[in-house]
Amino acid sequence: MLLYKKIKPQCFSEEELRKIWKEEYCEKDIYTFDNVIVEFHENQFDHLFYESYSRIKKDKSILSLNRLEKILWIKDVLQDNTAILKKGWDNIKKVYYEDRRVAIVKNNYIVIICFTGLLKATIVSAYEKNDITKIINSPDFEKTEKYFGKL
Repeated sequence: MLLYKKIKPQCFSEEELRKIWKEEYCEKDIYTFDNVIVEFHENQFDHLFYESYSRIKKDKSILSLNRLEKILWIKDVLQDNTAILKKGWDNIKKVYYEDRRVAIVKNNYIVIICFTGLLKATIVSAYEKNDITKIINSPDFEKTEKYFGKL
């Protein structure tokens, strides 16, 4: 069982938090429990750790201390072989992605990756969601030869 250690983001400046992101994710090779290397980029910090004042505007204008306290969880989730794995949902096309994997831990913490090649992916998002009923009821993620090689 992984620790899922929280930090106290209010004790850090935004610059220090960005440095944690860079050092923990962007400068290290992060592998999932099933050997997929996941890419992280410095410019993804804003997407992952800012929230929108309005869900309608989706402006990502507020630095989220709630999200930041779990900054180290992303790596833990990716490496947790007990996570619930589901297919991601495309809100625009209204279909399930074949290349997105949603990992759920601790009842409602979600990490989404997008496969970009054989055993390669990039981070899409990470957040807590109060009602995960739709996600839990979505199809299980299935490994395919395209992203995992000969099965």
